Amino acid sequence: MSTACAGAPVLEVRGLASSFGRGTVLDDVSFSVGTREIFVIMGASGAGKTTLFRHLLGLVAPTRGTVEVLGEGLDYGDRAALFRMRKQIGVAFQHGALLNSLSVIDNIELPLRQHTRLDRTTMRIMSRMKLELMNLTGCEDLMPAQLSGGMLKRAGLARAVIMDPRLLFFDEPSAGLDPTNAAELDTLILKLRDAQRMSIVVVTHELESAFKIADRIMILGGGGVRALGTLAEIRAHPDPYVRALLERRSGAHDVDADDYLERLTAAIDD
Repeated sequence: MSTACAGAPVLEVRGLASSFGRGTVLDDVSFSVGTREIFVIMGASGAGKTTLFRHLLGLVAPTRGTVEVLGEGLDYGDRAALFRMRKQIGVAFQHGALLNSLSVIDNIELPLRQHTRLDRTTMRIMSRMKLELMNLTGCEDLMPAQLSGGMLKRAGLARAVIMDPRLLFFDEPSAGLDPTNAAELDTLILKLRDAQRMSIVVVTHELESAFKIADRIMILGGGGVRALGTLAEIRAHPDPYVRALLERRSGAHDVDADDYLERLTAAIDD
């Protein structure tokens, strides 16, 4: 059952399209994310998940359409506005993205040092609280190279939420992890949603993780939204592409024959 609360969405996307050269990656993508909702984005390789993620973070402007984060529309040409928006969200990257020259706790404190005027003692207390939340107590003085893959992910997550954002983006949380570490990270995501009243957008290809943490799932394919709904709605969805993805069959990689032929012959001169 979804725990999302009523009210204005924390993220709203309307009619988003993305094209590169002659190719269209995304077309007419629309969805919203509610308060305290875990919204999972899935799709086969090449479906546009990463491209959509970059648009949501304000890194690349879409060809058309709008993105609203925490009630404000993204102006991709206004660097100051994008900076203010990014201070209100958290981003946990696929591989942790810790700075190798800094200890774990210095990595986690970095946003506080950059964006607040808190004293060192307060920052240290806040960082240790997040380390404890992520089951990393005793790891504060370690360097990133000394951490396992699961520990790197959790340290990156601690840094992403150190300023208690209302909205968290998490890219492929379970990628590269063994089942035990992946399950632990799923539990932490649920804990953040419940304890911090946080909305979380997760991009993943891991079906087990998605169905454990998601309130709703959106599946991208063929340049658009192939399915969007609750877990029960996704499980019962009749679309062959969706069925193939859920059943891990190769049919999820649907290729239009005319488009394929056009790509092969595009550079041939008469």
